[in-house]
Amino acid sequence: MTQKLFIGGLSFNTPPERLRELFGQIDGVESVTIVTDRDTGQSRGFGFVEVATTEAANDAIAKLNGAQLDGRALRVEISKPSAPRSGGGGSRSRGGFGNSRRW
Repeated sequence: MTQKLFIGGLSFNTPPERLRELFGQIDGVESVTIVTDRDTGQSRGFGFVEVATTEAANDAIAKLNGAQLDGRALRVEISKPSAPRSGGGGSRSRGGFGNSRRW
């Protein structure tokens, strides 16, 4: 079963290829992703690596948690499922123009 690992502490200048190179010592790496800001394209300092098995995930944590990459200590751990986002958004208007109450 595929395991997704959270990789924290990345330098904002680390490219995905560099992260893939570091994880090359782990068997069964399936994908490497660095999360970027949707507006600027700048790295957000974390990413995800998917590995083929639980054993590979545990191996990656044992070998690479705390490892140095581009001058930063990495945090490698099993990714937790993201919390569902509530829909909605929009305005909390109470009606037409000038119809709001003032407390």
